[in-house]
Amino acid sequence: MFGIGIPELMVIMVVALIVLGPKRLPEVAKAFGKALAEFRRATSDLTDELGNAQIMLEEEVRQAERKARAAQQPAAQSPAAPPTAPEKKEPPAGESH
Repeated sequence: MFGIGIPELMVIMVVALIVLGPKRLPEVAKAFGKALAEFRRATSDLTDELGNAQIMLEEEVRQAERKARAAQQPAAQSPAAPPTAPEKKEPPAGESH
């Protein structure tokens, strides 16, 4: 957790004990634990909310793509004009082939 090993954690605890004293240290640790739990709950809620927003956006994109395809299909399915025969050029009068 946070890249802190056992020796570093022991140093932090000793310094906290010296600074806060043995009577106040449990109170501070309890408050810190509650704050950490609240922070985790808030980040979890935020992660859930972002996931829900992503799902909603993806669904909107799918619906827009379906509408675009539906709009293109009738145009593609409309009867095409029959192919016209190429025009034959008649030679000018008086010339023969």
